[in-house]
Amino acid sequence: MHFSIPLSEDLLEKFGGRYVLYSVYLEGFLFCKVRYSQLHHWNEQLRQVFGRGIPSFPPKFYLAMTQSMADERRAQLEQYLQNVSSDSSVTNSDVFISFFRKLQLDTFKIQPEQAFLDVYLADGRHLRMDIQTSDTAERVLEVMSYKIELSKKLVGYFSLFLIQDQNDGKFSVLKKLAEFELPYVSLQSVKESPCKIAIRKWYMDPSLDKILMDCRTSVNLLYIQALQETERKWIVPTAGQMQKLQVLQKALNKIKELGGSFLPVASCIVCCNEDFVGKFLELIREVQHYGYMQLDPCSCDYPEVGCTAAIHIGNNELSCQIKLPSDQIKEVNFKINRVRCWQVTFLGSLSGQGLDQVLEFRFEYNDSDRWRWIVFNTKQAFLLSSCFKKIISEQLTMTAKSDQDKHMELLEPGQAKKQSSHPTQLFHSGFMPRKRLSDRSSEEDCVFEEIREEDL
Repeated sequence: MHFSIPLSEDLLEKFGGRYVLYSVYLEGFLFCKVRYSQLHHWNEQLRQVFGRGIPSFPPKFYLAMTQSMADERRAQLEQYLQNVSSDSSVTNSDVFISFFRKLQLDTFKIQPEQAFLDVYLADGRHLRMDIQTSDTAERVLEVMSYKIELSKKLVGYFSLFLIQDQNDGKFSVLKKLAEFELPYVSLQSVKESPCKIAIRKWYMDPSLDKILMDCRTSVNLLYIQALQETERKWIVPTAGQMQKLQVLQKALNKIKELGGSFLPVASCIVCCNEDFVGKFLELIREVQHYGYMQLDPCSCDYPEVGCTAAIHIGNNELSCQIKLPSDQIKEVNFKINRVRCWQVTFLGSLSGQGLDQVLEFRFEYNDSDRWRWIVFNTKQAFLLSSCFKKIISEQLTMTAKSDQDKHMELLEPGQAKKQSSHPTQLFHSGFMPRKRLSDRSSEEDCVFEEIREEDL
């Protein structure tokens, strides 16, 4: 998660005093507004629960702040939020969730009450959820998974996303909602734009599809998302692949028309025949860019300044179709395991709502045994950073699991049985965050992520 405080404003108290209200952004979108005193009180609550594990809080100033002091405090509060949120035991705690729940509701002037929330499937249909405006994304996803009969052990492979529809029928994935984020509030915060909440799979390794094949609901969700991405040209099968996919799709449509095997998804009906859907998904996994996240076209400086790029990210690579200033097209695949670090820089915003921010994503890459920085200017920079993180975490998990399996094979049968009764942590974080977002474009004005070589 990326917390930042790019903006603040000086306001007057009712009785003449002054205070600073900080605009807290999460993944590049306005999340809430908060005062120093509120954060200070919250820090004391966190310390009562977690003790010395909580990062140090920026000290009070007892004299009037100069502009440089105000900028320093804003940067310190930003770093504090980023450090606190890096501990999952903190972000999963009641004291964390309840604090930000109230701030989100207060910031957008929404009362905690019963409401309806439409959660969209990839095929355009939606499930109307009866929720509370104060329900978190984790809670909404939990209720939805129960309604559509998605296996509990597979819920973690899906997530709620904020999606923006385009005028030409295309769509953009703007961000993945954090578990403690309030989907109803997040949707209201961008109500001026055609946005919606959608459920999509959340993993970057297409081979993980195989884990979901024993649950009819998860298979259907994968199937309709694959159809959507094919129709929207996120993935483009070859002529031979398309012919085979169309044969399977026609067979599935025929089964649906004849009232064959169906899976009820609340008010939605999705055709489900395990054999045909399984074959369809097995075949489409061979299509280039299947399982990748596609970003909107953006500008970049590789291989030279003035280029534009269409980006797909997944399966340990950033795949780019780059249009050179000469109008030539160049296909480039940047391997994630050759990336040393990356950063997101906030360059400005027109309205402060997140949809029109100017963001820069840059990463240091080993290109032909030479390290160089490669820059993309994209409003989806934070989403791109999240995808980088997801790829790395999946790689670490797979590596740790492989090492664990090898270790178990070396043990005697009796020892292995005894060893397996104890839980093992499968992966650890290989990221070192450093953040300071403002209107200046310097190394300190960015979200910075570093991958240690020993983690790869």
